[in-house]
Amino acid sequence: MQQLAFPAYTFRVKNSENKTTIFDIVRKKFVVLTPEEWVRQHVLHQFIFDKKYPLTLINVEKEIKVNNTRKRYDIVVYNPSGSIHILVECKAPKIKITQQTFDQVARYNLTLKGNYQMVTNGLEHYFCQIDYENEAYHFIPELPPYSSKILDT
Repeated sequence: MQQLAFPAYTFRVKNSENKTTIFDIVRKKFVVLTPEEWVRQHVLHQFIFDKKYPLTLINVEKEIKVNNTRKRYDIVVYNPSGSIHILVECKAPKIKITQQTFDQVARYNLTLKGNYQMVTNGLEHYFCQIDYENEAYHFIPELPPYSSKILDT
């Protein structure tokens, strides 16, 4: 798989039935290793091992309804209270991050109401803090590490 703009992590990868799979530590199962999944697994490892987010607060690839249409988000990190802290949209490395990508995650966030958004193709990462009061988002250099004091408020 392609080298990404993340630290080096150790992954469990195996081949079965002519498919390469990777172990997802959140879903606790092997999933088909696509280019987008490669990016998603790097983000998960960064959240868990570098940012220290508890595994119990992370959810992967769940269906949501956006304007009566079924969609799937890539990664959500919850606050201990159950509200959404971070919404992540992952793309394959060959997919360019465009305004359309930001619009997609913004539509999802209208439903989910997260505090932060991340959009990445593994090579480029964009982070935003959502300002609901002023109906704006502000680009930030990186997402905050886990802190129960910040998340519980």
